Amino acid sequence: MRIKRKSKLATKLGLFFLISILLLEGILFMVLYFGFLNERIMAETDALLARGNSHRDVLAKHFNRETMEHVALMESEAETQVVITNEKNTILVHSNKVMPTIEEKIASSNPLPVTGAIVEGDWGEEPFVTTGSPIFVDDELVGNVYMILDTQGIRDVRDHLTTQFLIISGLALFLTIITIIYLSRIITRPLIDMKIATQKMSTGNHDVSLKVDRNDELGELAKAIQSLSDDLLRLKNDRSDFLANIAHELRTPLTYLNGYADIAQREALSLDERNTYLAVIKEESENLTSLVRDLFDMAQMDQQGFSIDRESVDLCPLIHQIREKVKPAFDRKGIDLKVSCQNDIRLTIDPARFSQVMLNLLDNALHYSEQGKHVLIDVSVSQKTVIIKVVDEGEGIPVKDLPFIFERLYRVDKSRSRKYGGSGLGLAIAKEIVERHGGSISANSEEGKGTTMTIALAGVE
Repeated sequence: MRIKRKSKLATKLGLFFLISILLLEGILFMVLYFGFLNERIMAETDALLARGNSHRDVLAKHFNRETMEHVALMESEAETQVVITNEKNTILVHSNKVMPTIEEKIASSNPLPVTGAIVEGDWGEEPFVTTGSPIFVDDELVGNVYMILDTQGIRDVRDHLTTQFLIISGLALFLTIITIIYLSRIITRPLIDMKIATQKMSTGNHDVSLKVDRNDELGELAKAIQSLSDDLLRLKNDRSDFLANIAHELRTPLTYLNGYADIAQREALSLDERNTYLAVIKEESENLTSLVRDLFDMAQMDQQGFSIDRESVDLCPLIHQIREKVKPAFDRKGIDLKVSCQNDIRLTIDPARFSQVMLNLLDNALHYSEQGKHVLIDVSVSQKTVIIKVVDEGEGIPVKDLPFIFERLYRVDKSRSRKYGGSGLGLAIAKEIVERHGGSISANSEEGKGTTMTIALAGVE
């Protein structure tokens, strides 16, 4: 099947070039044939007529036998012939033997114009080209000078051009065959390889390798397909990881819920033990609810059903409200949470979605910071852009993981994330929300010293 496809494409390209070359040759041949050849014929006939007119001028001054024979003698060694007749076209003098066909043509020729004329110009069918020039003495026609040129030379030129055309055509045909081979190996083969690669990709096999070292459009196409294959392979792996992680995330709280619910139903439990198990059940149900909510938000984002309801908001009071909401959790862990915010900062944002972003960032800061550390929410304005920073003194993020923390389900430490109930979706959702506000979010971190999450939102009122 591969050879058949290759042959079809190479043949089409070869035929295209063959037709183009033959068409170009045909045009060039027509130009040469009707241009150069006709120009050569016109030059020959014009020269022949001019030579006859020159003899006519001499004879008009000395129309006698001696001058006629002198003119005939001059033409006897030339390629042309001369025939001098009287006014009735009776031959008086000639330089060479006059063929019967020439005698008939001269005898049947019409009266010639004063400037002379071509009597026979069909060089393709007739063996001679003939011109005639009338001789006037005292405005009276006394005779004619006929110049005759053998057309074999012109036909030789035509045949020579035809031979050259056939040689060039053969050479062009040979070059076309070489071109077809070149195209099949240099151009069509990469295209076929790319086709096979895309077929493998369509069946779910993304392990493809294409040559991307060409510095042309085919190289760019190969790079694009290779990049697409790599992206699809990564997407496939991400999807597998996503399904595995979601299955794990759902199975773990459900296992806790089922297990501790069974224990809590035992009649022999004390009130304190029952309350402890119920607290675990409540915590796991909250984790499960949070995970389902994140999954729902992510699904809405993928389906363009995630709405941003903007309104004008006084930012600092909103930041303080968020701080008050999370402060008890920070106090229980012994972490100091502070806010630095300028007054009179107004933004057009979705307060609920913005709060969701801030709560996610503060939740991470809380989980990954130790007792006695500090967390700061710093809000400032720079050139009509609000800069919101959440600075913690926690564990920090390794440099190798920093570029990927906003990707879905990416975790720096899966065991640590499980300990804190993280699903790996929070920062991905936060990034989507910030970008839909027309802003940006970034992270700067150093292991053992802490992390700074920075949000930039334009449009200060």
